[in-house]
This record gives sequence, C-alpha cells and structure tokens, in this order.
Amino acid sequence: MAGFLGRFQRRPFFAACCMALAAVLAGCAADKPKPAKLEPLEPQIAGRQVWNARLSDVTFPLSATVRAGRFHVASDNGTVVALEAATGREIWRGDAGGRISAGVGSDGRYAAVVTRGNELVVMDGGNVTWRAKLESPVVTAPLVAGERVFIVGVDRIVHAFDVLDGRRLWTLKRPGDALTLSQAGVLTSYKDTLLVGQGARLLGLDPLKGTVRWDTALTTPRGTNEVERLADLVGPASRAGSVFCMRSFQNAVGCIDAERGTLKWVQNGGGIEGVGGNDEYVFSADGSDRISARKRASGEQAWTSEVLLNRAVSAPVAMGTTVVFGDYEGLLHFLAQDSGKPLLRLPTDGSRVVAAPVLSDNNLLVVTRAGGVFAFRPE
Repeated sequence: MAGFLGRFQRRPFFAACCMALAAVLAGCAADKPKPAKLEPLEPQIAGRQVWNARLSDVTFPLSATVRAGRFHVASDNGTVVALEAATGREIWRGDAGGRISAGVGSDGRYAAVVTRGNELVVMDGGNVTWRAKLESPVVTAPLVAGERVFIVGVDRIVHAFDVLDGRRLWTLKRPGDALTLSQAGVLTSYKDTLLVGQGARLLGLDPLKGTVRWDTALTTPRGTNEVERLADLVGPASRAGSVFCMRSFQNAVGCIDAERGTLKWVQNGGGIEGVGGNDEYVFSADGSDRISARKRASGEQAWTSEVLLNRAVSAPVAMGTTVVFGDYEGLLHFLAQDSGKPLLRLPTDGSRVVAAPVLSDNNLLVVTRAGGVFAFRPE
C-alpha cells in the first residue's frame, strides 16, 4: 500500500484526493505481508545472461518495446536509447530534454516519450524531430504506427499526431469519472483499428478519424466509493490472433475479440499488473502475487501457484514452454506453463524489475529500477 496513492489521478482535485486517501491509508505499509521465502532451486532448464547495459533510474511506468530487432528503453533523466536486441550494441542515444513520465513507443524508426512537463517528444535516430505540449499528464507509452503517434492521457482523452511534423490530427473526448488510474493503460492496435482502454471499457477507434467503431465493457465497476469502483484496463494486454486479454485494475481478467468488438469471457480477480500469455494460456498475478494460468479459449483456471507471494512481481511474458515473472529483488522466475512449477531462477542487479519482460527472437529483455538493461537466452 505504500505506493498506492501514486496510482490515482483526480480531475481536477488530485491533491485533495491524495490528502483524503493518505488519512485512510496511513500506516498500511507497516502491515504489508512479508515476501515469500524462496526455496533452493535446482535448475530444470538452462539459460544465461548474454549482455547488459546501464541507464539511470527508472521509476516511471516504462514500456520497453522491440521493433525490427531494436530494443527501445528510457530512464527518468530523459535518456532514450535504441539497442540491438541480439548483442546490446547501442544504435543511438537521445535526450528528451526533461524527466520522463511515459514511454517508449516506437515503430522501429521513430521513438516517442512524454515528459513530466506534459510534452510529447518524438525522435528519429536519437535526434528530436518535434515536440508538442499536452493538456494533461500521460503515463501510458505512446503508440507509433501508420505514420501517426497516438496518446491517451490520465484524463482518458485520446490524441493523434502526424509522426513527421507533429500536427495534431484529431482528439477524442468522452465523459469520464472524476477519479482515474495513474498507471499505464491499454493502447495498441489490431489491423486498421486503434484499441484504447477507457476505464473498464475497450474502444475500437478509426485511427484516421478518431471515431468509435465499437465500445465493449470488460467488466462492470462495483463499490461503495470512487476508489473501490476504479476498474481501468491495465497494460500490457496479451494478444493471440484477434483476441486481446487484459486486466481490469483490482477487478477482473478477461478477453475481447477485436475483430468484432465482442467480450469472449471475464473472470473476477484482484491484481494491479498487466497479463501475458500465448495461444493456450493467459497468465496473471493477483493482489497477493498468487500466479494463475487461465485457458485462453474459455477463462477456465488451469492452475495457481503461491511460490511468489508478495514478491511484487512484474507483468509476465510467455517464452517457449515457460512463463517468466520478474520480482522486487530483480530475480527472473521461469515457471512451467502447464503446471506453474519453478524451472529456473536468474538474477539481474538486485533492484525491482520495472517493466514486463519482452522478447526479441530467442532473447529475453529486462529492465530494472536501477537502470539495468539485461538480455537472457535459453540454452
């Protein structure tokens, strides 16, 4: 609960909200459960670190991206870097000119971040090509696609910019709740449809016009107050074909078919991090870091595991026959996809894994809070 306040944003009375919540939540940190003690593990599979790099601290909700064999990452101080995913070779390095609040979005050439001064910054080869002032804070990484840069603010307003010159092409405003989640949401695409999380709903938008093609609720928020009713969709989402599975904050996990905008299934369950998965399973952790695997087709629970309880695990990534979670000590835990059995444990630099690990071919790429960038490879 110590970092709980930072997840909320009130429009326009954020400071008052924080004061009220602080009075209620003061002392919660002292009651935080102890992390599960890790049992000695004899590796069942082989894997090794193949390269590492170093940036400054990463305390914003980083989304590390891989495009065209390039790994794009950023740090608090405004540094944005493109690395060759296979070798760690630095391809370019740029400076956003301010501390970063959201990023990195990239199409392989252009990279986009947002500063804490609410400025969208777009780079080409490490050089800043343009900047645009935004009306509200942004914590969700921009999406760069189709010669456009898409942004969704904590006010849930969606913007589209021309990637070449920074012209604002359209803006979508919809009625929203007074209290929103200050945590990276869902912003992605399927074919020629832009997918945007709006509270507990997923919108399918025309990326050229900003008009709504479909609007589907993943779940229905419930509770006696605004905090309990928060159910914003949390990134990252997991895609298999046309089906996108995602978490509703502290509420549920479910899947939506983006081809038709229809709800496939939803299962109640707490948790604050995004989900991962493949064609067969959807993996997630609840509020106590109890790991669950659900069958993607139906939502039926396949297994649960308590080996990582209260270890502040990251969103997961499915890799081969394993699912991988990072934790608060910078450890990577490889679990069997079909059973949850621990198979391998690899260290980084001892600081928390801050973003969902990502894959580039057979390389697993990880970033830590201390700014460590690591690549691992199975053998």
